[in-house]
Amino acid sequence: MKWHTFKVALVFIGILFFNIPSVFAKTAGECLQDGNDFLREGYFDEAIIQYTRALDINPNLAKAYNNRGVAYAHEGSLSRAIADFTMALANNFKDAEAFNNRGQAYASTGNFTQALADYTQAIRNNAFYVKAYNNREVVYYQLKEYAKAWADVRTVEAIGGFVDPHFIEVLKKASGQL
Repeated sequence: MKWHTFKVALVFIGILFFNIPSVFAKTAGECLQDGNDFLREGYFDEAIIQYTRALDINPNLAKAYNNRGVAYAHEGSLSRAIADFTMALANNFKDAEAFNNRGQAYASTGNFTQALADYTQAIRNNAFYVKAYNNREVVYYQLKEYAKAWADVRTVEAIGGFVDPHFIEVLKKASGQL
């Protein structure tokens, strides 16, 4: 009887000992939140580590891909950022923020055609997404498509959004409305 009790105690201690790391393990959501905290504070490497941990736990977590892409973009790793935004969209095609973020990354690489497509899709997914309109109007300006830039400016103003007054002055001058 004592031997049986001793074996049970050994098994219990073994289970406890080998499962100690799981007691301290975080959920994907907790890793995501830690990553968000690091991102907000500007600690991009640490944010990337936390988002990667979240994705190790839940590889379908679109928000972790999106936010890790933002961190990569802040570090200048635009190809990695684009890849993560694309993965976010593979997991949630309705994510207007991920389309907008990928559009910004494409615009930063000079791929204005893809940037416009992404901003437009972001707007389709959320017709009140001011950032996407603002970003698209800037790309239209860069492409000298001033009428389209003005259309986005008017839309943003109509939905109560903010357009940078300096941008409006630059657009007026470029489009001959000064």
